[in-house]
Amino acid sequence: MRLLLVEDDVHLSQTLVELLGRNRYGVDAVYTNSDALKYLKNGAYDGIILDADLRVKDGLSLLKSLRSGSNNTPVIVLSSKGDARNVVKVLDTGADDYVVKPFDQDVLLARIRAVTRRKGEIKKNSITIGDLVLDKDNCELQKVNGGAVKLSLKELQIIEFLFDSPHQVIKKESIIEKIWGTDSNAVYNNVEVYISFIRKKMEDLGAKTRIRTARGIGYSLEDSI
Repeated sequence: MRLLLVEDDVHLSQTLVELLGRNRYGVDAVYTNSDALKYLKNGAYDGIILDADLRVKDGLSLLKSLRSGSNNTPVIVLSSKGDARNVVKVLDTGADDYVVKPFDQDVLLARIRAVTRRKGEIKKNSITIGDLVLDKDNCELQKVNGGAVKLSLKELQIIEFLFDSPHQVIKKESIIEKIWGTDSNAVYNNVEVYISFIRKKMEDLGAKTRIRTARGIGYSLEDSI
């Protein structure tokens, strides 16, 4: 899962990036509305954490721009203002949640989990495709009725992307943007290496479900049972 963090307090931004990284989120951190818009134009995000009190231009202007442009990405607004009037204003502008600074880290993580269950879709912590189960809580790929292998963070993020859209070809560019971020130096070879690692683990499990290559385009997860 990838998040965009828009926070111009450098220390808080760095703290949040470390916190989210430890909790298996990919994060792109920016400090201004203009940079946020560039990232949103070039990448897909599962959620946005937005500081309402940005010094250059307040976060609400970005929120208004997103909602007027039919961007429905879940947004959690951070603000030092906890009065009811301000909370109502932010939520009415289109925020999905509101967190007052200073906040408890566990509470913020819980809010992130809650808002990314949007549009009535509860993201399950385990997904079954064919004879494979992806257990996100334990970072494991399991075979139905026996066997499991541990996944690295990058392997987990990539296989989750494929599990979320089985039988659909996921472009290599989309994988790079989703997993490494739009400003990374990752190239196709990075994706190919991790796909190779995942395939080896699937073979070790004796799975019939396969990752198929769409030559020159990307990969799809196929149930071969």
